[in-house]
Amino acid sequence: KVCVSGCVCPEGLYDDGRGGCVEKEDCPCMHNNLWYSSGQEIAVDCNTCTCQQGVWKCTAEACFGTCMIYGSGHYITFDGKFYDFDGNCEYAATQDFCGGENSGGSFSIITENVPCGTTGVTCSKAIKMFLGVSNGTRRNKDYKEIQRDVGDDVQYWNRTVGLYLVIEASNGVMLIWDKKTTVFIKLTPHYKGKVCGLCGNFDDKSINDFTTRSGLQEANTLMFGNSWKQSSMCPDVTQQIKPCDVKPHRKSWAEKECSIIQSEVFKICHSKVDPIPFYEACVHDACSCDSGGDCECFCSAVAAYAQECTKAEACVFWRTPDIC
Repeated sequence: KVCVSGCVCPEGLYDDGRGGCVEKEDCPCMHNNLWYSSGQEIAVDCNTCTCQQGVWKCTAEACFGTCMIYGSGHYITFDGKFYDFDGNCEYAATQDFCGGENSGGSFSIITENVPCGTTGVTCSKAIKMFLGVSNGTRRNKDYKEIQRDVGDDVQYWNRTVGLYLVIEASNGVMLIWDKKTTVFIKLTPHYKGKVCGLCGNFDDKSINDFTTRSGLQEANTLMFGNSWKQSSMCPDVTQQIKPCDVKPHRKSWAEKECSIIQSEVFKICHSKVDPIPFYEACVHDACSCDSGGDCECFCSAVAAYAQECTKAEACVFWRTPDIC
């Protein structure tokens, strides 16, 4: 017999990825470029995953849905669709009366968007939360508030957690605001498929998120966004603004600053959350914030990516004394 050098485990044993050989039941699992031993548990969103014989076995609880509105007109729906919409009006971000005129519901969240900077992009200036009091219906192109009785009052609490103001309501709706330009809306799984607005319908499918107020599916972002305005007096948005084309002298600075999103710093997150839309949104914001606060716009854009990374269980420590 001729001995051939090679790294092969004896029969019945398995390579553990760390230079050793183990029994099948002791095979480790990998997550975030880290090895975990058999039997170890990790939390992924609201579920627990256990390493069993080299494979993650996870519980299948339905988790909170999160919609994010940040910077100058960036939206990530409950189902993860990423799009930009620059409207100068009040819009329904999400609500649970989505049927006909008499459909019930317990809440609506309205975002008031205003121009920020001189390029025409818009930011969310105010968020209004209506809980269990009125049913907004559109009739004859007017917006009417119809008072209605929901029975139990919806109670709410607010508290401050770190940088964020959190408003939590008894009907399973939560609003988280960073007191600048980022808003998170969280809903319990009870609302799956029952909401509508700029945040989509929370049915775990992003393909049908562009459903207009009249219930039609739309491919065009502007037609979809315009349908959710609260007042017919506001003009429709007719074109997408490209602030770097309007302010070309800011473009190279914006690209240089935002490159952190695609750099080594965020490497462990790249395979979990696509950095490209976040990088493009960052460049867009860094170009458009030309009336002061340009660092704040850049920082909010990077923080939005960091937040999605954290949600995907990839913690990144990116802030330094020089950066944000």
